[in-house]
Amino acid sequence: MREEKHVQGEVRVEPLPRETAADAAMMSMLTDLINEVYAAAEKGLWQGSAARTDPAELSRLTGAGEMFVARLDGRIVGCVRVRRLTDELSEFGMLTAAPETRGIGVGRALVRFAESHSRAQGRHTMRLELLMPRTWAHPSKEFLEGWYGRIGYRMVGMSEIEETYPDLAGLLATPCDFRVYQKDLRDQDG
Repeated sequence: MREEKHVQGEVRVEPLPRETAADAAMMSMLTDLINEVYAAAEKGLWQGSAARTDPAELSRLTGAGEMFVARLDGRIVGCVRVRRLTDELSEFGMLTAAPETRGIGVGRALVRFAESHSRAQGRHTMRLELLMPRTWAHPSKEFLEGWYGRIGYRMVGMSEIEETYPDLAGLLATPCDFRVYQKDLRDQDG
């Protein structure tokens, strides 16, 4: 029997204020959340215990105005990075929902916010990259690929990690590719 999840309040997404970049405790908490989620979602892809991010990177991204958080009853339960690539194209990444909040719409709220924010900035297309193993099916990655497809993202390209991020290639435990997905934001309601 599937466990029902109950939401006490509404998931709210908001920019992480730039001045928060200097808050070491906040940067550490977000780093721990992101690394915990990615460690589970990418288990078997990396050698050892590769971390997705660190407080210095998050501080830099927060200071640049690229980090957004989801709150439930005032508590941070997720985050996403949104950045401008061109005048027409945005990208989101570091999409993270706290494990205890899975299934209540945190991820969907973060993606909707990223799309709405980008649309408000005049961008017409949203992009994301999904790391996928080349020779086997990873359950978390297969789930994400299907979920992104259901919310309107289509694969537009693929690159070998050795080409795109050569410094990361040596850290992999298995050969992987980045699949690039995009969604046209012009046909969406704000």
